[in-house]
Amino acid sequence: MLSLRGVSKVFQIGADRKVAIRQIDLDLRSGEFLTIIGSNGAGKSTLLNLIAGTVPPTTGTIRLADMDITGVPPHIRARRIGRIVQDPLAGTAPSMTVAENLALASKRGRRTLRLGLPSRMHRRIRAQLEVLNIGMEDRLDCSVSTLSGGERQALTILMATLAQPEILLLDEHTAALDPSNAAMIVRMTCAFVERLGLTTLMVTHNMEQAIELGDRLVMMHKGEIIHDIAGEAKATTSVGELVDMFSRHHIVDDELLLERVC
Repeated sequence: MLSLRGVSKVFQIGADRKVAIRQIDLDLRSGEFLTIIGSNGAGKSTLLNLIAGTVPPTTGTIRLADMDITGVPPHIRARRIGRIVQDPLAGTAPSMTVAENLALASKRGRRTLRLGLPSRMHRRIRAQLEVLNIGMEDRLDCSVSTLSGGERQALTILMATLAQPEILLLDEHTAALDPSNAAMIVRMTCAFVERLGLTTLMVTHNMEQAIELGDRLVMMHKGEIIHDIAGEAKATTSVGELVDMFSRHHIVDDELLLERVC
């Protein structure tokens, strides 16, 4: 489904040269759910940016299914790749209504100025919102600016999956939420991923979350994948064992090592 070969990213800032990703090879099969952990500056978000196309690779190729998307602009990739970031404010247009945001999301990757929701899609979205059980089905005509952080992130998930992408990128998408809303968003995310069969990459600092969710876990450090754990090995891994893995690589990151609660 997704294949990275020899992918690297070097940022040149004046006379400084920063290697963010170092010759990564990575393959994900269709429907696989990969969690990604690592210290600050490990290259986790840069890896998602490379897949989304918001930054170009310095070397290497990225393929999605049978298509080389290495040079494909992000607005074209957006039809096949959904992304949710940490900030609930970043994925929506706050001055527009919930329905208008969903209308934009339904047309992602298409050139159109139409902003309405067809009645059939309106009914489908309302039904999906009812299942979420957070009351948003009665707020379709409300401005997004009136939503709480948890409600806005829930809307962002629905927007990211509305066009049924092949890949879903989650960049610490619960980190800015309180524990109750974070747990709600995790449940909602897993429900959408399972129902739509999405191939998913999720960056998180929460090691319990990284172990609990998905079927594969990779650990990154200094732009490289230093551990790749899947199947039964992942299911039986403990937070303590992950901490030991970091320690063996002399990685000290207080935020990472202390982040254990959703």
